[in-house]
Amino acid sequence: MVNQRDLNLLLKGKAPADPVLLKEMTVGTERLTDFLSGQYLGDYIPNGGSKIKFITGRPGSGKSHVSGLLLAEAAQKGYRTVSFSAKEVRLDDFREIYLEVLSQCDIEQVLQGCAAVIIREMGYDPSDIPEGKNFMDILSERNEADPISRGEIRGMLRKFFTKNPVLDNNFASCCSLLCGGILGHPVLEPANRELLMSYLKGDKSVKLPLLRALGLSPQRITKFNARYLLRSLSEVVHLSGCPGLVIRIEDMEQLLNRSSEGIIRYTRLRREDTYESIRQLIDDIDEMHHIMFLLVFDRELMENDSYGMKSYQALWMRVQSEVVSTRFNCFADIIDLDRYAEECYGMDALCEMAVKLSETLQKQGIPAKTLEREEADKLAERAAFGGLGLPYLVNRAIVPEGVTNE
Repeated sequence: MVNQRDLNLLLKGKAPADPVLLKEMTVGTERLTDFLSGQYLGDYIPNGGSKIKFITGRPGSGKSHVSGLLLAEAAQKGYRTVSFSAKEVRLDDFREIYLEVLSQCDIEQVLQGCAAVIIREMGYDPSDIPEGKNFMDILSERNEADPISRGEIRGMLRKFFTKNPVLDNNFASCCSLLCGGILGHPVLEPANRELLMSYLKGDKSVKLPLLRALGLSPQRITKFNARYLLRSLSEVVHLSGCPGLVIRIEDMEQLLNRSSEGIIRYTRLRREDTYESIRQLIDDIDEMHHIMFLLVFDRELMENDSYGMKSYQALWMRVQSEVVSTRFNCFADIIDLDRYAEECYGMDALCEMAVKLSETLQKQGIPAKTLEREEADKLAERAAFGGLGLPYLVNRAIVPEGVTNE
């Protein structure tokens, strides 16, 4: 049964949020998504790699669908996944990006995972620890809470965090103290735990002298150090037993201020700051590990000379394709779904796409239309010269006119 939210999205020509329904509705993108899932999610990222993919195309070309499939694949493989829109989070301040990623990752759960890995590496089973007790409680009950065991716990915390060269020093110290508190050694007072969590989450009301008393040399989270903190976060996510971290940022065409809501979210300065942040991220990506970015936007963001990426030369030099192949290249950093559709969406795929959508809507009591091959051929011709993507045109041909279900 399709829930109301996903049904409304389908009727508007948008990708559903439910990953199961999303996969059921998928037609024609398997070549691309299977490649990206296998090459990057299955091999490169878990083994320490990092990557930025730009997913673009005309409105309705399937950008949210393809990126949603990748997120669903990542979650199925055990990744931490994060998704947000340029409408919701300001991209000109990398601090806001980092804090949103940290929030969706659930750092407390990540550190619980790190504690479980440490327990296993010490030869114990985390599932043997009942709710309400910690690792040290179990060691005490077994008369094994001796100085050697305590020293081994401290050594593991140093190995994971404070002696890890990838981690920011303050981030490492916070994680070490919090993870130690989860294990029960060293003991962490509840007030100090709240203080450390508030600091990690960017609470500006935290008094830095209180953190110095815990052995930190703290500084406020800013757009200048947020990228290094994000690198630290992806490393800790991997240490918790996850293959890595996948981050999707949608609606980046908002930088052009083409919003139908009449809201100007990005002034010229904010737009240029965003382009500079992306430029710096591209330059720093090789220093990160176990992380993948999916930056999703309408192709106008690349083609607009006045306000798009071309207007910021330092960024455009890094994202433009130096070698253009006659075939769609799945390895390319810029995934152009319009070009992919031209090469991979045949008439059979369009008809199958229409059948799946029609059957789904009919099960919900909506009298969807059918799509003949002749009409599919006309849609393909229209997409080649129009401003809308082929998947959206198929959707509009199937959904009865005037039906919104809202």
